[in-house]
Amino acid sequence: MSKRFSSYKDLLKEKQQLEVLLQAQKEVIRCDVEEIKLKLQPVKEALEFVKKITTKDKTNLFFDLGSDIAINTLVKNFILSRAGWLTRIVVPFFLRNYSSHFIAEQKDKWIEKLKSWLGYKNGKEDRDEEEESAEKRDPSKDEG
Repeated sequence: MSKRFSSYKDLLKEKQQLEVLLQAQKEVIRCDVEEIKLKLQPVKEALEFVKKITTKDKTNLFFDLGSDIAINTLVKNFILSRAGWLTRIVVPFFLRNYSSHFIAEQKDKWIEKLKSWLGYKNGKEDRDEEEESAEKRDPSKDEG
């Protein structure tokens, strides 16, 4: 920056060129950061998986309790019944942690399915819905 400017116009022209150069360099840096993010995506996914198997999601206690009982019963007592003591402790631990995250992700879908099972009473709801839709289609039934 040891240039000598002979006029104010030259100074403004240099300032404008430097600002354009700065914007171009910022864009290059933005592109480089996006490229680095894309290249590190597999590492990020691997770390998320490790986090899922080493920590437990404690937001769904009811579902977690049921999955813990099922995993302990099936895996520990049946599938790994002849395995060593370390395997019988470590594998269910990882499965319980991973299942808690899986359940947290699928909770809404399972609750809706449970509601549909509990809400179904001998086809009564289906008949009520059919009658309501028939009334909406044919308003003359209400009159006669």
